[in-house]
Amino acid sequence: MAPRGGEYTVTYKEDVVRAAGCVLWRRSPVDGGLEICLVHRPKYDDWSHPKGKLKRSEEPLAGALREVEEETGFRCAPGASLPTVRYLAQGRPKEVTYWAAEATTGHFTPNREVDRIIWLPPVAARNRLTQLRDRQLVDALLSTLNLA
Repeated sequence: MAPRGGEYTVTYKEDVVRAAGCVLWRRSPVDGGLEICLVHRPKYDDWSHPKGKLKRSEEPLAGALREVEEETGFRCAPGASLPTVRYLAQGRPKEVTYWAAEATTGHFTPNREVDRIIWLPPVAARNRLTQLRDRQLVDALLSTLNLA
């Protein structure tokens, strides 16, 4: 029943844009320190963690691994789940499920979605991220790796 004198909107779970990604990390080939991979998306001119929308009936972890490889060229070994991030994107609710993931093999080639990647120590990665909501994921990764 609608409230008196007004209408209401019902939001169904199907209305949520579902996406998944990873906080991709590695040990520096120079000094062995922790490095986090960030992607630059020219469409938005931003720096973020690799992520993307899930395909119909795709499991979130499978989608996260697919998106990491598509955007960075790296395969990875998934680890612990990280916090799910929820926000509005173009007026629609979006839910991004994240995992910690260690880069294993691969090589970056610029593509339509991502023109650059950068590997940075955690503090520099946190500062480079465009969205504040992405910065909490760096802290969650460090906690998961017992480095916080």
